[in-house]
Amino acid sequence: MQQIVTAVDVPATGELRVSPGAIVTATARETAAARGVRILEVPEDQVSVLVPPAKTVAIGADHGGFRLKEALKPVLSELGLEVRDVGVYEEKPADYPDLALKVGELVASGAVARGIVIDGVGIGSCMAANKIPGIRAALCYDKSSARNSREHNDSNVLTLGARLLTETQAEEVLRTWIATPFAGGRHQARIDKIAAIERQFAKKAPL
Repeated sequence: MQQIVTAVDVPATGELRVSPGAIVTATARETAAARGVRILEVPEDQVSVLVPPAKTVAIGADHGGFRLKEALKPVLSELGLEVRDVGVYEEKPADYPDLALKVGELVASGAVARGIVIDGVGIGSCMAANKIPGIRAALCYDKSSARNSREHNDSNVLTLGARLLTETQAEEVLRTWIATPFAGGRHQARIDKIAAIERQFAKKAPL
């Protein structure tokens, strides 16, 4: 069967190895160009293993969250998740809305299952991410808030405050958030109401 490569399959960095004659969509090529990812045709036994979105998590941070982001990436890998790091890649001043947008877009598009954004306190990133349709970002500060945000609210983006949590505390929050499933049931009706509010105001947005 001929391999079909879409934008969802393009990694954050490096290269994407595809089978000879693979169909690479125009959007995938544009995404690869924007990320500096090389698309290479290789023998079948060297083709990149494309990790399904359900096993992929996007993570981003501004300068205030950079060190914590780097500390948490190995935790996500240990949990069996593919990490898509959207930046920043060094501790230089950056604007948290830009990183929240990058993570939120990946989650909303279905390219990844969930996202994590880290800044100094986590509030701004939460506000920015929640402007994206389909995003339910939650600022969590302990295991209880992380568990509740997943069980009751089906949060798909976690925001963390690097100045408010130690690395150990942040890891506990992250592990709890990743491990907790959405409870569904009566909570689904409330999630549906959140989506309805989103649709209501989307219709009123100026052109």
